[in-house]
Amino acid sequence: MPHTYSNLIFHIVFSTKERRPLITDELRERLYEYIGGTIRGLDGTLIEIGGIADHVHILLAVKPTVRLSDFMRELKSCSSKWANEIARSRFEWQTGYGAFTVSMSQIEVVRKYIRNQARHHAKMSFEDEFKKLLDLSGIDFDEKYLWR
Repeated sequence: MPHTYSNLIFHIVFSTKERRPLITDELRERLYEYIGGTIRGLDGTLIEIGGIADHVHILLAVKPTVRLSDFMRELKSCSSKWANEIARSRFEWQTGYGAFTVSMSQIEVVRKYIRNQARHHAKMSFEDEFKKLLDLSGIDFDEKYLWR
């Protein structure tokens, strides 16, 4: 086969350092716009972004040449540096992230989930949500190392 065909779609989740509520209403829209621009600059495609004050969910597509760990390191580094300059406060992302593959048939389900984060978190904590995402994806974890 002379060509490469792929559709690599990820649901990415990461939180602020110590899950502090650093994504204020004043910062949120501009931060999301900046993250979207950074994703495009890294040769990705933003499909959806959302979250609440202490974490963000991103649905994105990347090319098969992208190494996700490098992509995420650059995305988090650039966006935290930008947020520090704009908010004039100590903005940091937590080390690590969750990355979950998404099939084409589930894109709208995940988009809706991301759009409804505020309503969702009225009933469930970030910690419980993240553990549920890990469980649903079949990812083994030891909770004593999960939040460090």
